[in-house]
Formats: sequence, C-alpha cells, structure tokens
Amino acid sequence: MTDREKNGNDIPAEEFIVEGRNPIKEAFRAGRPIERLYVQDGLRDGPVLALVQMAKKTDAIISYVSKERLDQMSETGRHQGVIAHAAAYEYAELDDILDNARKKGEDPFIFLLDNIEDPHNLGAIIRTANLAGAHGVIIPKRRAAGLTPTAVKASAGAVSFTPVARVNNLSQTIEALKKEGIWFVCADMNGELMYRLNLKGPIGVVIGNEGEGVGRLVREKCDFTAAIPVRGEIDSLNASVAAGVLAYEIVRQRLS
Repeated sequence: MTDREKNGNDIPAEEFIVEGRNPIKEAFRAGRPIERLYVQDGLRDGPVLALVQMAKKTDAIISYVSKERLDQMSETGRHQGVIAHAAAYEYAELDDILDNARKKGEDPFIFLLDNIEDPHNLGAIIRTANLAGAHGVIIPKRRAAGLTPTAVKASAGAVSFTPVARVNNLSQTIEALKKEGIWFVCADMNGELMYRLNLKGPIGVVIGNEGEGVGRLVREKCDFTAAIPVRGEIDSLNASVAAGVLAYEIVRQRLS
C-alpha cells in the first residue's frame, strides 16, 4: 500500500519512474497508478509477460522500445528491460467528481481536456478549475499529459482538492455524463461569442490541445461552441488561458 493510500499524501515526485522487474511488479501489486510500461523489444520471458498482463489489467499503455531508448530513460542503469511511468498522484473516478458536486449541493461544473499534451498546461488548468469552483477534471488516457510531477507542481496544490479522472474515450464519457443532465460547451474560435451563451446549470467545459483545438468527434458531441473574443493579430490562446477565461465567464453567470 502506498503512502497516499494510507494517509492521503501525494506520491513523491522522485518515485515517478520505476525501474526493474520486481519493483514494477510490486508497484502494480500495491495499486500504484502506472500510466505506461516500457518494454525492451524482443523480451518475451515469463517475468516480462507477467508485467505486460498486469499492465493490460490496469489499462496502462504498453510501449515496446529499443534497449538504447531504455538506457536513455533509466536513472539507475538497472532497468532489466522494463521501465514504468507512474502517476505522481492518484486518479479519481467519474463518480468521485459527480459526488463532489452533490456533496456541495451544486450543479456539476467539470473540465474535459482533449489531448492536452503539455503538463504545465494541465497543471495550470487544474489550478484554474479549483479556483473557479469546478468539481473535477477529466483527461484521456492516451495522447495527453498525465499527473506527472511537473503537472502536479504546476497545479500549485490544486490536485489535493480537485479530482482528476482518466478515461478511455472522451466522446463516450460526454454521452454518459449527458445522461446525468450535464450540458457541454467547447472552446472554439468559430463558435458563438461566449457572452451570448447561457452557461448556467450543470456544465462540462471542453478545452482542446495547444495546436489543433478540440477534435472533431469530441466537438460534435458538445451542445455549444463558445468563442472567446480576441483583438490581437494572432487567433488563438494558450489552452490554460482559454480555460481560465471561459471558466470565469461561467463563474460570472453563476453569480449573477
């Protein structure tokens, strides 16, 4: 059992990388949130296959890489052909986020992040979500930053209070949350001016990645698209800044 499981403290940042077969096996057994398992190409012996099976059971991403790549990643030089990346903080479940809103007697206010790849942006959005009174943040398991030490540090402690859940598919998650009565708005420069939208009530805010914005499949699941007014020569905001601007329009409407 990890220290976090025993007393609620966050996992120390230096434990983010786990190297070697037995340490990784014990990490899985202890319930550490392993995000990705790196396996040396060509290794298929019993202990390695057992780790691969453990990874599959927990939905951890499995990547087969060269020995040279593992050597570059290794901090100890004793990786034994396997390295695991563990989250620096424990992930929540969707129900934890909804329960957070219920306990406060408030309409759900949730952020969904579509492939935010920069951990600094992820941490900044979690921080903004907490300050704006959001009940949780949802991120995809693949092609996105996770709760790395960098993201946790950038959140300035917000991960201790704002649950972060990881899901396999954002589109399916939106469909499931719609059944809970939640409406969804995504930030899109081609959308309706955000001041003209009614953003009160149960709401999920979808923020896209730093380059491409919200993906088409996810955007099509949203009920509204909200444009943030800009007056400069460039046409897009940093993802965490966009999240903050839209979040505080929701806060303004909720207070009015």
